[in-house]
Amino acid sequence: MIEKLYKLKKNQTDQKLIQKATLEQEVDKIDSEVVFTQHKIDTATVDRFGAISDFLILAMHKDTMRLHIQKLLNRKNSLVSQIANLVNEIVELQKESEQFKYILDEEKKEKFKKILAAEEEAASEYVQSKYIRG
Repeated sequence: MIEKLYKLKKNQTDQKLIQKATLEQEVDKIDSEVVFTQHKIDTATVDRFGAISDFLILAMHKDTMRLHIQKLLNRKNSLVSQIANLVNEIVELQKESEQFKYILDEEKKEKFKKILAAEEEAASEYVQSKYIRG
């Protein structure tokens, strides 16, 4: 029973670690998109015959990109808080897992001690029977 609980906690910990890695990848994507969008804001200019041929349109375009960056940063902050919560859950699961591991180790030690005691008793009985017969 303890072994099943130990394995369950290990599996839950592994799942949480996978979730954390997924969220961290998403944060990295957001960071790269923010850098890309900021670069676009910095390099956007007025083209004489292009889509952005007026300074007012350019300003609206830059404002839209800034709004997009703000939305990305809000999403990133949300993900970072989720990651922090996951880290706390992972720590708790690891603590529980270690407790079950300790219990399992203690049970193994007890079984080993019982086996040694039984072997010692059998050996002493054998020696006594040899001595009595002898």
